[in-house]
Amino acid sequence: MTKAMLRIAQAQINLTVGDFQANLELIQGYLDQARQAGADLVTFPELAVCGYPPEDLLLKPRFLEHCAEALEHLAGRCQGITAVVGCPLAEGGQVYNCATVLGQGKVLGVYRKIELPNYGVFDEMRYFAPGKGGLFLDLAGARLMLTVCEDVWVKGGPAERLAREGGAQAVVNISGSPFHAGKLGLRRDILAGFARRTGAHILYNNLLGGQDELVFDGGCLVVDQAGGLLACAPRFEQALLVTDLEFESRPLRPAPVLPHVLLSLEPAAGPRQGQAAPACAPEFTLAEEVHRALLLGTRDYVGKNGFRKVVLGLSGGVDSALVAAIAVEALGAENVIGVTMPSQFTSQGTRSDAERLAANLGIRLITVPIAGILKVYLDELAETFGPGPYGVEQENLQARIRGNILMGLSNRFGWLVLTTGNKSETAVGYCTLYGDMAGGFAVVKDVPKTLVYELSALINQRAGRELIPQSVIVRPPSAELRPDQKDEDSLPPYAVLDPILKAYVEQDLALEEIVALGFHPETVRQVLRLVDLNEYKRRQAPPGVKITPKAFGRDRRLPITNHYRPGV
Repeated sequence: MTKAMLRIAQAQINLTVGDFQANLELIQGYLDQARQAGADLVTFPELAVCGYPPEDLLLKPRFLEHCAEALEHLAGRCQGITAVVGCPLAEGGQVYNCATVLGQGKVLGVYRKIELPNYGVFDEMRYFAPGKGGLFLDLAGARLMLTVCEDVWVKGGPAERLAREGGAQAVVNISGSPFHAGKLGLRRDILAGFARRTGAHILYNNLLGGQDELVFDGGCLVVDQAGGLLACAPRFEQALLVTDLEFESRPLRPAPVLPHVLLSLEPAAGPRQGQAAPACAPEFTLAEEVHRALLLGTRDYVGKNGFRKVVLGLSGGVDSALVAAIAVEALGAENVIGVTMPSQFTSQGTRSDAERLAANLGIRLITVPIAGILKVYLDELAETFGPGPYGVEQENLQARIRGNILMGLSNRFGWLVLTTGNKSETAVGYCTLYGDMAGGFAVVKDVPKTLVYELSALINQRAGRELIPQSVIVRPPSAELRPDQKDEDSLPPYAVLDPILKAYVEQDLALEEIVALGFHPETVRQVLRLVDLNEYKRRQAPPGVKITPKAFGRDRRLPITNHYRPGV
């Protein structure tokens, strides 16, 4: 029996929404690499031409015209190889999320995504119409079928039926699947199941890069028809994964029942040297992949939005220490400025730890004491406040003074302010609106406090020394806004708080279900009440890197004005 040999290249690239020139140059560069490698086919991620996700740019007719023009320009330069490129296209008053086939200097075919996700961070039904048929490619003696992202995630969906009825030997899937910790295993399970049910190889090409709150980790995969992993690209970095696949030549089945288009294509004309041995990149622990996601998300948010330097408050606590360390690794020490803003409540230990951290990281440290500024505020407000001891208003004034100082430096020098609040604090409102929440990007916004400690230890381990002083890691957390203040004066211990938050925020469990996990009813009631009452704060927080299955913001959309409090 004769064999069909096919060389596939999967371009895992970091694109920018709306930057057509840069995106086309990047696509063209990887297309050239694939041609030089002798690939018959090169694939690019979902909506690669315009960047992903373009959101309401898709509602602008001129934007869609630019997408079509860019695609035609790219097609004109596609010779000697076949390419599959993602692009939105307007047709007959509808907009489709398309996988386009380019070759011979033109657009040879268009597949329109059938399954449109409308959950979590996805909102595709707002923008796209669903496609109604499939697209098959007969190439180098093998039959391939095109799909886009969600098409292969729906068990028993049209893509499965098309693949089986059309005799697909390989299914190309171009994707924009955002990262959360542990998602790689989920993707592999989904793809393996699709492969086993259809008897087809899966060629999965995922997007790379940071886009606002989303991080795309790449991790292109090749899965065989039994669901086994053949090859995988490194995650969190650009790559071209080249894989040789061998298929048994067999009589191709007649056209499937569902609507379809069948294209017969010529194999690569260029020389093919040697054999592309299957390659699998090393895998990461949960803390390692979160660390890499934070680096990529921070680097891309800062760079793609035109900033060179960032500034953040260094309190001497573990959250700001972690954010500073991530910023240095992502951007370089010369582009990170720390500001320490001690008050009369700041301990000597946290002051010295902020100085040690800055020295360890090699960043500039600015000191701006706030005790005098706070006194001015309190003197001016004394008559209005009236008699009696100060309370939360004095605490929050300190946080807002610090926020004003950081924003003043941002305005003066063009630095982007990084906030340092973690997910645990944000969830229960243990943060100050217009104070420590003031800034442009919240690096650890979706990182629970217990994971903050794990990441801090990982950073020191990778450095082989104490970048983050051990005294910072072991000190009981405190906002230091009043004498002898500790976080646990107001909150349950983080080892208790974080599992309750995960159950309520990410798993949508009810109070009694969380209590059944072994938590004290009154503790659970207190936490749920705080989460519900502080939606208004979270709505005004800056964007930050999504690393959990359900982050605050696009993942979780609850009304601020809301009296639904079952059991609380």
